[in-house]
Amino acid sequence: MDLSRFLPKRVRPKDLVHFTRQLATLVSAGLPLLKALRTLYDQLERGYLKDVVGEVCNEIEGGATFSNALSRYPRAFPELFVNMVRAGEQGGMLDGILKRLSEFLEKQQRLIEKVRASMMYPAFVMGVAVVILVLLMVFVVPTFTSMFEELGGALPLPTQILIKTSDLIRNFWYLLIFLPTGFGVLYRWFVKAAKRRYYIDRIKLKLPVIGVLINQIAVARFSRTLGTLLSSGVPILGALDTVRNVVGNEVMTRAIQNIRNSIKEGESVAGPLEKTNAFPPLVMKMVSVGEETGQLDKMLVQIADSYEEEVDVAVNGLTALLEPFLIVTMGLMVGFIVVSMFLPLFSLTRLVGGE
Repeated sequence: MDLSRFLPKRVRPKDLVHFTRQLATLVSAGLPLLKALRTLYDQLERGYLKDVVGEVCNEIEGGATFSNALSRYPRAFPELFVNMVRAGEQGGMLDGILKRLSEFLEKQQRLIEKVRASMMYPAFVMGVAVVILVLLMVFVVPTFTSMFEELGGALPLPTQILIKTSDLIRNFWYLLIFLPTGFGVLYRWFVKAAKRRYYIDRIKLKLPVIGVLINQIAVARFSRTLGTLLSSGVPILGALDTVRNVVGNEVMTRAIQNIRNSIKEGESVAGPLEKTNAFPPLVMKMVSVGEETGQLDKMLVQIADSYEEEVDVAVNGLTALLEPFLIVTMGLMVGFIVVSMFLPLFSLTRLVGGE
């Protein structure tokens, strides 16, 4: 019974990391695979992962291999996970593969958490700024608007803009909810086609600061995934098929497909890698050295370590740039509101003083 058809939930990466680490520990300790899975099943909390692990146990008891059982639940176990387990089964080193897989998943999750944690504060500042501006527009500006109407006279242009904006927000407040949601849905539809996504991802890579960060994350993911798969005994063509689906950037995906096609025709990795123009020169040189020394997998892992450190530095730098930018932007917007509200009062004061 394929539970994935009835349960649309996915397994959280954090839960998958924890499950893989525990399974690797039990199997390395000499516990048979099925007994280790049953042990983990008893310990798991109720949810999609527990149900899937139970089904996997039943399929293994019915004669299926571990990798084939896992492959039936792609929403729980990604292609990378299945391919590495299959390589471990074929090479008779499932315990070592599971340990390597748990380390890989932990490093990938740590990288994602670093990026998310670094973006939390700027996102919080932006959210607070939006809330403050909306409150000013909805509750404070209308009070001054009533006072201006009683005073009469022509209002300065900034004040007119402010009042019109306040009226727009109060009368069409639902647009603040539906417009971002609609834009998100439209964007997801637009990038659904690979051709459109390719052009969007090209633009992303050319953005200042952010484009460099996106490229570094993609290179780190490519290097660590390919290095881990190769060191686990997965053939190069199969490894590239898996890597192609996890880099998260269509430009890199097409580059990897071109590399795969060239290797299939008998070329090395370094040559096609250079032709794609999607990877930094340092990566190409290190891959070339790795091929020459017969240690491509280790070289790729070193590249991943290096680029993950660069991602950490880049994220910290981006956060350092965003914080003052958001604070200054918020100050300017609040300042514009304050000045716009008091300009008519200054004009009235001058008129009274002139009389």
